[in-house]
Parts: sequence; C-alpha cells; structure tokens
Amino acid sequence: MEFDFIKQLKFDEKGLIPVITQDYENGQVLMLAYANREALEKTLEQGTVHYYSRSRQELWHKGETSGHFQYVKEIRYDCDGDAVLILVEQKGAACYTGKRSC
Repeated sequence: MEFDFIKQLKFDEKGLIPVITQDYENGQVLMLAYANREALEKTLEQGTVHYYSRSRQELWHKGETSGHFQYVKEIRYDCDGDAVLILVEQKGAACYTGKRSC
C-alpha cells in the first residue's frame, strides 16, 4: 500500500480523521474509530489496523492485547478526504465487549 493517499486526507484540528472499519467479505460495519497520521502510517507498514485512542491520547494497535487483529485488505477515502474506510479480515471480535461489531 502507498503512503501517498495520506497526503490527500483532511485531518481535524486535533490531527484526527474518522475511520470506518468494515468486513471485506460481507460488508458488515465493524466499528468507527479515529486515526492520526502516525496510526495510518503504521497501518500501512504493518498491514494491521492502528487507531488513535482519544480517551487514552495514544496510538492503539487493534488486537495487541486481545489478539483480535484487523488485517488490512483495502483502504479507501471519501471524495472530500475527511473520512477513511478500511476493509479488513477481522480475527475474533471487533468490539471490546466481545461482540463481532461495536
């Protein structure tokens, strides 16, 4: 995956952008979270999704503690560049409650 698309994105005043994560096989929306530039770069580098936790004010590698990783299949962004869609292969639950989606 290429880093060039990140230049097209419009991050908010806090340096964040909403990310919708969707199952690439069935289209189910799994979650909505936020990412900063560093989270998106790590996502591209590692092939698993990273977010930015607004409550903890730190990067969050989805699955790091639970083992429920999200493997990137495709990344898209909308025409305004102010939202990102990541299609993933979800391993285990996407939600911290243990449910498939949040």
